[in-house]
Amino acid sequence: MFEIAEYVGTIAFAMSGFFVATRAKLDFLGVLISVFLTAFGGGIIRDIIVDERPYSFTHDMPAIMVFSIMTLLIVFRFHKKESVENKSWFIISDSIGLVSFSITGAIIALEHDLNITGVLALSFVTAVGGGISRDVIINEVPFVFKTGFYGTVALLVGALLFLLDRFNVIDFYTIMGVFIIGVLLRVVAYYKKWTVPVL
Repeated sequence: MFEIAEYVGTIAFAMSGFFVATRAKLDFLGVLISVFLTAFGGGIIRDIIVDERPYSFTHDMPAIMVFSIMTLLIVFRFHKKESVENKSWFIISDSIGLVSFSITGAIIALEHDLNITGVLALSFVTAVGGGISRDVIINEVPFVFKTGFYGTVALLVGALLFLLDRFNVIDFYTIMGVFIIGVLLRVVAYYKKWTVPVL
């Protein structure tokens, strides 16, 4: 189930990278890099931190799926149409991806016996590292640093899983509970326009 959620998130992140790149008027190579960075960048950074071979470098399905999505978006000329990033189905898909990637990052950190700092860092980086990398290369302030509760949700998910692990109650059902809470929090925060205070 979480693998399916990650695939949904990967597709949403790839679409986000596509629309950001086309708004910035990048050429085909720029769009390709933006799409792959957004979809896989966080996971690659996470795997390098824990000294593992990046998942996206050893499994073909994620790359095939992302390349297929990009091809469909180009064939159906979505870059000429209104962005779907504000559509309800996209917000929900993106939220599923954000939370599932946050959970993956936190679990991998726990499996490698990292402390609270490591768990929060890997949860955050896995979820939003790709988007940050994408925004940096197109010379924009990263989306996650100026948009509401997006990055905050990743940190909260990581913190919850760290606490569950410390009390030895981490299992499928508690992880599912964190997943549902995280997705609901992100969706509610988006529509209620909750924001982190700006200094």
